[in-house]
Amino acid sequence: MPQTEGMSIHENLLGGPPPTHLPDDPGPRELLAKGTPPAEVAARYPASSLAWAQLADDAFERGAAVESYAYARTGYHRGLDALRRNGWKGHGPVPWEHEPNRGFLRALHALARAAGAIGEQEEYERCTQFLKDSSQTAAQTLG
Repeated sequence: MPQTEGMSIHENLLGGPPPTHLPDDPGPRELLAKGTPPAEVAARYPASSLAWAQLADDAFERGAAVESYAYARTGYHRGLDALRRNGWKGHGPVPWEHEPNRGFLRALHALARAAGAIGEQEEYERCTQFLKDSSQTAAQTLG
């Protein structure tokens, strides 16, 4: 099948956009792995969805659902910004298997979870579906 100008082979064969793979940003991941407090990582790397997702997870574990929601929403929006900068057009796969995508996917999951906890059902459903549409593996892995 010939490729249409401006379309990738993935768009032609699968009927949708190609997967988006965010560039690697090892700084936040390495600091979190070393045990640096997530608030310090977020302050140093405010564009890191991963740092905000970790803050959201920590807040949720403490029972602070509203705080978790705020952190998750920040990570989600930072991730949307990164996806758009890397060619994402508002839909399409964001594979969990590509580690740099995990911060966004974790923030999206955390946003759904916190929305559910505070009774924001429409947001919970939208984010849950968005996660499944972005990565079935992430939806299954994050539960």
